[in-house]
Amino acid sequence: MTSTTSQQELYRFLEDRFVCAQACAECARACALRASALDPDGTDEQDRVRRQGIMCAEVCDATCHLLSEQGCQDEIGLRVQLEWCRTVCLECAHAFDGRPGAEKGAAACRACAQACTDFIHTLG
Repeated sequence: MTSTTSQQELYRFLEDRFVCAQACAECARACALRASALDPDGTDEQDRVRRQGIMCAEVCDATCHLLSEQGCQDEIGLRVQLEWCRTVCLECAHAFDGRPGAEKGAAACRACAQACTDFIHTLG
């Protein structure tokens, strides 16, 4: 039988995992929409931002899938994925900064990066 403290820690872990997965899914959606909204015949800078958005969407999607797996017990692998996701999200948010219409994408990236940070702290 588990103690109340360990049950509370488990609930907190699962809640943080869900919040992080949800933030990853939202970030992936926002980045994919933002990347598709850019002019495909645009400048090299627009192309770089588009690629950054696509990469962020893919990393967030992979992180979301990993967090959704029931049997995912590899804490080291999970931590590496979360740190990678956090880094890519912050880079994408920076790439979106100052771009007209990219405010929601940048905010979603920052929210996802924060959710990853929070969940990493839950891992201990």
